[in-house]
Amino acid sequence: LEGYVRTDEMRREGPFGDHTGYYSLADDYPVFHVTCITHRKDPIYAATIVGKPPMEDCYLAKATERIFLPLLQQMVPEIIDINMPLEGVFHDCCVVSIDKRYPMQARKVMHALWGMGQMMNVKMIIVVDKHVNVQEMKEVWWRVFNNIDAKHDLEIVEGPLDVLDHSSPMAKWGAKLGIDATKTWPEEGHTREWPDEIAMSDDVKAKVDAIWSRLGLSPKGATH
Repeated sequence: LEGYVRTDEMRREGPFGDHTGYYSLADDYPVFHVTCITHRKDPIYAATIVGKPPMEDCYLAKATERIFLPLLQQMVPEIIDINMPLEGVFHDCCVVSIDKRYPMQARKVMHALWGMGQMMNVKMIIVVDKHVNVQEMKEVWWRVFNNIDAKHDLEIVEGPLDVLDHSSPMAKWGAKLGIDATKTWPEEGHTREWPDEIAMSDDVKAKVDAIWSRLGLSPKGATH
């Protein structure tokens, strides 16, 4: 497609069904005037269908998450892994695990991510410790529900939001939420003892594994 755009010309567009699962709000956008269309004899139009997630575009976005992880780790080396859940449509939620080595490091990571390119549009960042599997949201929610104190572990800031975010009172910017679900250290103001997680010892695991066949059961899918 060849053409031109006048910088002073806008036209009302939408509402369109979008990848958020909602109809994007109508707004004025620049007009592209097409002057030439060039195509092969039997053209194939490549496209994806969008709608309530997960749809086709979600998996393209998931690929970019994996592609950009090494770049994020170059800039923020304490990052272990990230997960941008499909339900968050890739600008509403990001879960990140970190190798926490000093107080308030989770807050530092939140602000670092909000300052990196399109990550500025992320509305919620959840930070967990390095041993947490961020790809398993049930585990993440367990940490969030149990580990946070609402007064001390929530970070609310204002900044840019995706143009498709309809929840903010203002278009293109609003409040963002950071949730520090890491273990809170005494240096961070937690004066009480922090309990250890329940964990089965290796010798008990070995004893249980040894009796599966004798009981006629399969250990497939079993967890300790």
